[in-house]
Amino acid sequence: MAASLAGAVDLAAVKARSDAAARAAAAPPPAPGAPAGAPGAAVVDVDEATFQTEVIDRSFQVPVVLDLWAEWCGPCKQLSPVLEKLAAEGGGSWVLAKVDVDANPNLSQGLRVQGIPAVKAVWQGQLVAEFTGAIPEEQARQFVTELVGATTGGAVPGAQGDAESQEPEDPRLDAAEAALDAGDLAGAEAAYQQILDVEPAHPVASVAIKQVQLFRRAEEAGPNALDTADAAPDDVAAQTRAADFLLGTGDVDGAFARLLDVVRRTSGADRDAARVHLVELFGVVGDDDPRVGAARRQLSAALF
Repeated sequence: MAASLAGAVDLAAVKARSDAAARAAAAPPPAPGAPAGAPGAAVVDVDEATFQTEVIDRSFQVPVVLDLWAEWCGPCKQLSPVLEKLAAEGGGSWVLAKVDVDANPNLSQGLRVQGIPAVKAVWQGQLVAEFTGAIPEEQARQFVTELVGATTGGAVPGAQGDAESQEPEDPRLDAAEAALDAGDLAGAEAAYQQILDVEPAHPVASVAIKQVQLFRRAEEAGPNALDTADAAPDDVAAQTRAADFLLGTGDVDGAFARLLDVVRRTSGADRDAARVHLVELFGVVGDDDPRVGAARRQLSAALF
């Protein structure tokens, strides 16, 4: 269980984001003058081998727009040139990553592609916006403009003055990251708490400590959490432990669905306990994740 949760931390929480951000900081910024398709270009072809570097890591520098297409797709041939034109005009403020879904079925499945052309925006390792189908250039331009405005405001990494405008890294985070590297969740929580005792609104520690606390609860719940909860559907505490376990192992939808079911089936104190815990999990995942928005709407419908 500890090993699986350590993997979950690496994949879904603080350390993965920290590592990706570090790689992005060390990598050269997007090069608008590079040939289309070359690594670091404003338009790049991506496969399963390069997805981490060119999409996840790069998204810590600039927003990355995924163009999911196939050779046989007529609407794709209408939309792709429009996106490529806009990416070239962007001058490195965002990157267009093109994914051939036929050649990369695992990526297509992992991104939950239902139809093509599909466009998904990634920022700091998370999906933040998407649409399906060919749209006019004006709408595509609006999509990209709003994305860039909401993320970087159009700033280009490596531009003159960029280094001066960046805030220096907080050395107080080193102890927490070292604890995560060692699999010491309790030590990481204590290190983040020390920062928050001095600076309660610290932008990294305030989010990271919630994630670490989740993984500690999931570890305490143990691998039998799901069986225990299924055997006692009216035990709200068991349901919250099961939801923690699911989220700690990366099943965001499963965690939300379990608590939404409790909210729908119960009333009074039980319902309120499930609601409060679900809202707490929303904070762990982050409002930028589209699954949180969908679950919030379901919660509102269940309550009202």
